[in-house]
Amino acid sequence: MNIVIMTRKKGCSGLLTLNRRWITIVTLSVFIALPVSFLILGYQMGLSHMISNPDDLTLAMQAEMDSQRLTLSEATRTAKDNMDALALRLGKLQAHVIRLDALGQRLTTMAKLDKGEFDFNRPPAQGGPLSNTEAAKSIDVPDFMKSLEDLSAQLDDRSQQLEVLEDMLMTRNLQSEVVPAGRPITKGWLSSYFGMRTDPFTGRRALHSGIDFAGKMGSDVISVAAGVVTFAGWRSGYGNLVEVNHGKGYSTRYGHNSKILVKVGQTVKKGQVLSKMGTTGRSTGPHVHFEVLYNGHAVDPKKYIQASR
Repeated sequence: MNIVIMTRKKGCSGLLTLNRRWITIVTLSVFIALPVSFLILGYQMGLSHMISNPDDLTLAMQAEMDSQRLTLSEATRTAKDNMDALALRLGKLQAHVIRLDALGQRLTTMAKLDKGEFDFNRPPAQGGPLSNTEAAKSIDVPDFMKSLEDLSAQLDDRSQQLEVLEDMLMTRNLQSEVVPAGRPITKGWLSSYFGMRTDPFTGRRALHSGIDFAGKMGSDVISVAAGVVTFAGWRSGYGNLVEVNHGKGYSTRYGHNSKILVKVGQTVKKGQVLSKMGTTGRSTGPHVHFEVLYNGHAVDPKKYIQASR
């Protein structure tokens, strides 16, 4: 391509020859320059428009601030919801722990454990070497909630196990309370054994169906097991008699009392005073005639007396 160039100086002209390479460069330059020029022009026009319209700029800034406030509000609400959920779970866990502490203290008492050996009021001893803190990761809220749920399930399980254990201990204690054990007096001495002996009134050999404990007139006669009074009154040979049914086939009799302190149908505890020692009925002096019956048959009270030692 040839281009004629005219100059003002002396009306001279020149000839410029362009090859294809130069034509390509010029064409590309024109195509690149035009869009850039339009962009610059648009930016200047937009800037001029914003400057000339400050209300639009204010509205835009206000909208951005509202958007940021909304985002912050949502984040705050999410954090509060998470804290409320954590507080709720924590409250339930604290209730579980209080219940387990109370149950554990009852079990400690029922099992007669040393308080210093197993104290529910003190945290359990723990320890160990310090782990690598750099490798430790902070727990996030979902994982923490999952840990709380797992702990709550474990506490429920332990609570059920402790309740079963409490029932077992209570049953064992009740059984120990209703089975005759110990002496029917607090003061006195054994004066006659169970079995064949010489009758003090006839001088003949006869079966003695109980054990006699002699003592001071008016001293306490106590129940050797918990139960219900089934007889309280006068009976031939026994004088003033108290009979207590302990369940499971066991019952006990306390004869020759000077005074009866219980009534028929009354519930008594082990060690409770039933009467005062006397010499009523077929008796040679102040004592208590003590019998143990199993399924209605008199048995030797000796092993039950020795059972409490």
